[in-house]
Amino acid sequence: MRKVWRDAPRWVRVGVRSVVVLALAGALFAAGAVVWTRVAARGHLFTEADLAGDGGPRADVTIVLGAQLQPGGTRPMLYLQGRLDTALALLKSGRTKVILASGDGHGASGDEPAVMRSYLADAGIDPARVVADPYGLDTYDSCVRARQVFGVTRAIVVTQSYHLPRAVTLCRHAGIDVDGVVARCDGCRPSQFYSNAVRDYLACTKAAWDVGWDRAPKVGSPPSTAVADALARLGAG
Repeated sequence: MRKVWRDAPRWVRVGVRSVVVLALAGALFAAGAVVWTRVAARGHLFTEADLAGDGGPRADVTIVLGAQLQPGGTRPMLYLQGRLDTALALLKSGRTKVILASGDGHGASGDEPAVMRSYLADAGIDPARVVADPYGLDTYDSCVRARQVFGVTRAIVVTQSYHLPRAVTLCRHAGIDVDGVVARCDGCRPSQFYSNAVRDYLACTKAAWDVGWDRAPKVGSPPSTAVADALARLGAG
């Protein structure tokens, strides 16, 4: 094998070495990005169990991040349903007052924010307490738009545990004093959960890239007073 390597043309050896170096650099960058999100989110991650009594965070606004809908596009799938159920618990316990439902309004599975509003309304939540952002096309965009478009400066963000450190890190980078609460996922298959966790590991690399380049959201919008108006109607904010 060593003889084959020595006899290979120089350009082949240089090419192989370059690929190996680039692969190692990519792996190190990905691992570093994951560590960055975990360190940046430390001290800002909570479970529903942490909310017993007076423990855990409170904020006027809770950001619920969108996810895939069931076939037909009228009901949330388990991951999104879990996020909404946790947000409902925050509302009903008085820990939050207004939900910012941020997702893709033109997603492959349907209008995520519209379904989120409908689900909360069916659960007895006044629609005036739910603000939809149909241009939260990814986690980075949801966080930046929450700050830049809706003027949110303090919030709770709700999503599953594998996603939460990245969401908290990105929202804090966007200028929001945010704490994260782990969303429920009743009935979620472990295999799918682990698959999503692997994808999120890779997504941390994109998150680091977006932050490094201070990327603008894919869709720009003028400032909106929707969140402030919803809080004003409740006598908050």
